[in-house]
Amino acid sequence: MSAPIIRLLAIAIVSTIATQPGGDIPRSAIADRVSRLTRSTEWIRVSTIPVQFRTFHPQGMVKIGDRFFVSSVEVHNREAGAGVGHLFQFDVSGRLLTDLTLGEGAMYHPGGLDYDGRYIWVAVAEYRPDSRSIVYRIDPTIMKAEEVLRFNDHLGAIVHDTDDHSLHAVSWGSRTFYRWPIAADGRVRSAEVRRAANPSHYVDYQDCKYSGRRTMICTGVTEIRRSRDETPFRLGGIEMIDLSDHRPLHQVPLLHWANGIDLTHNPVWLEPTADGVRGYFMPEDDRSTVYVLEAKTTQREFDKQRSSQPRM
Repeated sequence: MSAPIIRLLAIAIVSTIATQPGGDIPRSAIADRVSRLTRSTEWIRVSTIPVQFRTFHPQGMVKIGDRFFVSSVEVHNREAGAGVGHLFQFDVSGRLLTDLTLGEGAMYHPGGLDYDGRYIWVAVAEYRPDSRSIVYRIDPTIMKAEEVLRFNDHLGAIVHDTDDHSLHAVSWGSRTFYRWPIAADGRVRSAEVRRAANPSHYVDYQDCKYSGRRTMICTGVTEIRRSRDETPFRLGGIEMIDLSDHRPLHQVPLLHWANGIDLTHNPVWLEPTADGVRGYFMPEDDRSTVYVLEAKTTQREFDKQRSSQPRM
């Protein structure tokens, strides 16, 4: 069998697994599952995966079959703009398989990840707001990065809207949304950008994924403090966003922590199950663990949770 045919088969297999994480459950079902999460939803920890290598400061995660792909920033000297951007590939035992270096010069901070069935998308920026970024798409079958776009701002999480053929990104702190059309030849032109202010101030988005039907699901954290010098309380949250006008369609806190860190502090991957959602959370720096939790979101469970909410 020739090398091109083998590569095409590998892409087809990866795409099938990624778009059907629950067997015959389509990836697009995640939007329906997330829309039924409430503050009272019970998340049950089903397993943990100790990561067997130093992870530095993880940013984004996608799961393709039995492989995890996690972006991370290794800081050498932040003031001097020195560091290394990583895309780690590891297996379900936490064993490192591949470490792909990303970025250029002071642009070494990769953000959240998205996976469109063929490519992983990531932006790598300077480690400061109002800076510069390079957007890459990465073939996970060969771990090769291709530059797609350069842009004059710090881009964090980025998603590929496969229905509208467009890229969407958020700025530092996710206060601004950006959108670029993807041309028929695959090109993305910086000058064709559209900007919009984020109308939600609930959480700062850390990791975002396209969830079908012109929506994306973002996870992140908000810091709450009563004074400037007080150690903040960090609350994690999940938001589903309408990409046509960037309105939040559904917002819900995630009231779980690991070693005092909110589970959505760093990378998150959510996938549909037969009766709900399975989440993979990697909140810790350097010595990380992937925490696997599941929640039921059937209509019966949703009605029960909603009826249990306190009434004013």
